[in-house]
Amino acid sequence: MIHFQGRNKPNKPTSNCSIRRRIVVIFMMACMTVLMGRAIDLQVLHKQFLKDQGDMRHVSDVPVSAYRGMIKDRNGAPLAISTPVESIWMNPQEIEPGKENEFKQIEVLLNMPKGKVSELAQGDSHRQFAYIARQINPVVADQVKALKLAGIYFEREFKRFYPAGEVSAHLVGFTNIDDIGQAGLESGYEKSLKGIQGSKRVIRDGQRRIIEDVEDIKEPIAGKNLDLSIDQRIQYLAYRELQLAVNLNKAKSAALVVLDAKNGEILAAVNQPSFNPNTRKSLKENLYRNRSLTDVFEPGSTVKPFVVAAALDGGYVKANEMFETHGFYQVGSHVVKDVHNYGTLDLTGVLKKSSNVAVSQMALRMPPEYFWGIYNKLGFGVAAGSGFPGEASGTLLDYPSWHEFDRATLSFGYGVSTSALQLARAYTALADDGILHSVSLFKRDEDIDQQRVFSAKTAKRVRAMLETVLMKDGTAYEARVDGYSAAGKTGTVKKAGAGGYTEKSYFSVFAGMAPATNPRLIIVVMVDEPSAGQYYGGIVSAPVFSKVMAGALRVLEVAPDQQDNMPILLTRQGS
Repeated sequence: MIHFQGRNKPNKPTSNCSIRRRIVVIFMMACMTVLMGRAIDLQVLHKQFLKDQGDMRHVSDVPVSAYRGMIKDRNGAPLAISTPVESIWMNPQEIEPGKENEFKQIEVLLNMPKGKVSELAQGDSHRQFAYIARQINPVVADQVKALKLAGIYFEREFKRFYPAGEVSAHLVGFTNIDDIGQAGLESGYEKSLKGIQGSKRVIRDGQRRIIEDVEDIKEPIAGKNLDLSIDQRIQYLAYRELQLAVNLNKAKSAALVVLDAKNGEILAAVNQPSFNPNTRKSLKENLYRNRSLTDVFEPGSTVKPFVVAAALDGGYVKANEMFETHGFYQVGSHVVKDVHNYGTLDLTGVLKKSSNVAVSQMALRMPPEYFWGIYNKLGFGVAAGSGFPGEASGTLLDYPSWHEFDRATLSFGYGVSTSALQLARAYTALADDGILHSVSLFKRDEDIDQQRVFSAKTAKRVRAMLETVLMKDGTAYEARVDGYSAAGKTGTVKKAGAGGYTEKSYFSVFAGMAPATNPRLIIVVMVDEPSAGQYYGGIVSAPVFSKVMAGALRVLEVAPDQQDNMPILLTRQGS
């Protein structure tokens, strides 16, 4: 008898394996389904989101510096120009350990102190930015780039360069290392010069280094150029002669302004001492002041022509009137004195000899309101309006507070203060037949703000009187200009100090114009505290006027109007 008991026993493990296989297959299929679903989710449904996330980590926007506008003279010569440079910075968080040898290579290329880069890298543990070097030569920057160091980055910048150096330093000013104007026109016209920053999109690698430019997002907009009225040829000539005068007279400082007599354009404005805006290490801030436009002084006898013109125009003196001076004049409890007793003087003699006594008599004949009105129209006590930052206004007291002696001292330039620019501007009223011009640091075809102060007849008459000041028996024989007629007035002014005026410190001033017959240029020279033995304006400042005026008229190709005082050139036969 055959028993079949147990024949089905082997089927039980087979059945169990089948179940396990099914479970594994189902699990794998489920996993595959999940993965496929996730792949569809990532690559189809949320593709843009993931792309954006990737871009956020590897694509970024960086700023692009704008080119700063140039500053140029009237003929297009550059006075301030920007050149492209590179700056190198690091993210200390990304610096790999053990890179000291590579840091040494950077230090050698950049001529830096040993260990400087390592010190920056090991600084504040939370810091993510530190400059290694600013505004370096692009060639050197390329050498550092070739090292391909993690955490080291490069930024394009612009460095300001001043081709004229010291000659135009006070006028143009300078920028700091971030290319922001700090002084002069660079500061005053910062918004116009700096332009508008742009931006671009770049790709970074895993170490955040820029490896590719993707696109320009916003093009930088270059700053606007400044086209000045300054003639750099005249500026250099004036700078050179003023520097020689300061050295010769051992003066504290000096300022000089050259104006176009026909439209008020400023052709030169120089100062001493000066500084080099390209290298400003260890310089004191007071060297940056543009004294010709921002510093004031009492003008002394240079205002006497205005008193004579005002008295003539107002009918308070006659053209042929004579004045008894006697060397002194009692005004209340005060005494006005002349250097010498000039006896009897006509109007021409009053200016030629620079008589304080005679102009005091004229001033006291004029009503205070009228006298003040003339000074005010000439621009005393009011900023000249050139647009230069920090331009001086000077001072002129209101006439209700004047006493008799105040009126007397105002007639010979005490009790009023002015800058060299303001004084030069006032002289346009004599140079342009009674028309006072506004002033401008920028080129212009005409002056739309001109105004009449004196009659043309009076201005011409006073101008003729001022020609005699440059004669041998006048106070400014050293101011004569070879080949040209010239007119002007000296001023020798005691400086105010604690408790009154000093006896040993002076401003030496000369203001004049040429050619006197039809003036083209006006020049004012002020030398502060000459200490080489001479301090009179006719000796210290007048020679500077002569040299600068002669050179400037030739630069502008103004034809000589006097042949009798032209220098004679002697040549030997056959030379």
